Amino acid sequence: MTILITGGAGFVGSHLARALLERGDRVVAIDNFNDYYDPAIKRDNVRRLAGYSHFTLVEGDIRDEPTVEALFAEHGVRRVAHLAAMAGVRESMRQPKLYFDVNLTGTFYLLEAAQRHGVENFVFASTSSVYGETKTLPFVETDPADRPLAAYPASKRAAELLAHTYHHLHGLNVTILRFFNVYGPAGRPDMMPLRVMNALLDGTTIPIFNRGDIHRDWTYIDDTVQGVIAALDQPLGYEILNLGVGAPISLREFIDVLETLSGRKLHTRDVPTPPSDPPITYCDNSKIRRLLGFNPQTRVHDGLARTWEWFREWRIQTGTWPD
Repeated sequence: MTILITGGAGFVGSHLARALLERGDRVVAIDNFNDYYDPAIKRDNVRRLAGYSHFTLVEGDIRDEPTVEALFAEHGVRRVAHLAAMAGVRESMRQPKLYFDVNLTGTFYLLEAAQRHGVENFVFASTSSVYGETKTLPFVETDPADRPLAAYPASKRAAELLAHTYHHLHGLNVTILRFFNVYGPAGRPDMMPLRVMNALLDGTTIPIFNRGDIHRDWTYIDDTVQGVIAALDQPLGYEILNLGVGAPISLREFIDVLETLSGRKLHTRDVPTPPSDPPITYCDNSKIRRLLGFNPQTRVHDGLARTWEWFREWRIQTGTWPD
């Protein structure tokens, strides 16, 4: 079984690759190692996978149609986990053209190749931010999600709709997974967990939205990976599924947990919440539980403890833990 992971050197992609390799799947990963954050982090992710004989890395861009076509033609891809994207809601306000180019055009080339080569199942990583500032809580898949707040969720929602076209016209099995605030060891440095941890250790000041009165539904990386694997293993026709825990906490509580774990006080400055960010993300995961048996195991307090322990070891290993 050959599974293609786009964005395979990234945070979720590299964790997913390891889990699939451990169970014996052949994994082909494509990544362009862009500089949205330090590419060296992705290189380190890939180095941890290099020891698996059934792992292949292709350094390339999903916007390059011949490269995408070659992936499917040369590797016998049967299932796809499409994780590659320009991520980051606020950054998409500054570069909307780039976000649509990667997230929509790149997805188009992948869907085209998948249907031409008879792929069994296409799993697409979308985002809870497609819901925007919805009044429906918790977020449920029947919400129209037609009021995105920035180019990133707009591009993801557009790609969801495009994927439905390929299911309708070509019978391609597509499962859309709307991720909710994924975190964990080796996480992205631009996301709140590592930003807070670095600031706690270095004594720097970071901006906090609305005095910490915003809520996020944090989903640990291991739970996210198990949800993706369940979706890869079970074609559903065309379905949109929320992939999250369903237990949002405030940013203030989130910070309190990390301050307790670190024994340090975070220096903050209050800033208004930007127009791209909703006040809450809150997952109704009843559908994915019913269809895929999804059962998240990690409470956010436990997940943050594991992430802090990894962070501490990583900073020690890299010689950046303060004396």
